[in-house]
Amino acid sequence: MDIQKIIDYLKAYDGRPLKLMEVCGTHTAAIFKNGIRELISPKIKLISGPGCPVCVTPTAYIDACTAFAKGEGQELLTFGDMMKVPGLGGSLSENKTSADITVMYSPFEALEKAKADPAKLIGVAAVGFETTVPAYALLLKTAKEQGVKNIRLITALKTVLPALEWICENQNDVDGFICPGHVSVITGVHVYDEMAEKYRKPFVVAGFEAEHILGCIYRIVRQIETGEHVSENLYRNAVRDGGNAKALAVIDEVFETGPAVWRGLGEIPGSGFYLRDEYAVYDGGSRDLTEDMELPKACRCGDVIVGRINPDQCPMFGKGCDPIRPYGPCMVSAEGSCGIWYRNAH
Repeated sequence: MDIQKIIDYLKAYDGRPLKLMEVCGTHTAAIFKNGIRELISPKIKLISGPGCPVCVTPTAYIDACTAFAKGEGQELLTFGDMMKVPGLGGSLSENKTSADITVMYSPFEALEKAKADPAKLIGVAAVGFETTVPAYALLLKTAKEQGVKNIRLITALKTVLPALEWICENQNDVDGFICPGHVSVITGVHVYDEMAEKYRKPFVVAGFEAEHILGCIYRIVRQIETGEHVSENLYRNAVRDGGNAKALAVIDEVFETGPAVWRGLGEIPGSGFYLRDEYAVYDGGSRDLTEDMELPKACRCGDVIVGRINPDQCPMFGKGCDPIRPYGPCMVSAEGSCGIWYRNAH
């Protein structure tokens, strides 16, 4: 269908109020960038979901990374978006003067550092969803093949699907899902089939251009109107229905799944990736993290993460919590909904 006809259709929609969840933070940013809300009916509400891996990482993980970085003869590598996430003992950035912390651009920097100084333990703050898990798996496969043993992963790696099931079980007001494009490149689309049938909701994968997102919203609305509830792939230039077989294989070789804590959701069975026994020598700490929500009582980070409220409905939004002085991780990461709303709607 012509994009203008899609816009006209969505703008004129006058059916029952709908609440659609975009799971990926990149979709949230694209929705603002392209003014999507202004192009659709006010009866179609777009809410953000738990699609930012930094945002759903428990406070205890930051403290575990800080503790590793302060260990004798140990260095922690991390991506920059983790530096300002608050821990009970301060952020990584705040601890940098008393800990050996380096911002990395690729996990494979750990391999070069480990080779250059075999007496030093090189830790990697491994945070992410299916999109980035293969890179960490390949890092450890390569390290094992080359006999490099002084690398440690401190992991907060998660799989998105159990979190979406948690949303379906606990929030009946979500009518459909704009599925994460990047994650779906790895998982494929068929992984959503069972949930679509079980919860009778549309799960539609979209790319990140305006026409991709509008087309996705259109298909979700049309499914609801016609009584359908299936998964669809509208991002075929990047997403195969069956996913990336090689990436899935390397994930399965190195990692196994187990329960994991998600900020705002609590512990979700089968939602965390943990190193298998064959790679246990590389484990720098990942299991048994707790959800230490030592944030100001007014902070509603948990409600934002699961789409119960929009970020600007949090009483701390822009009032003591902003990207420079964040209280919660949703305001820190480039994919965090609070940070996106602050930069675009504040």
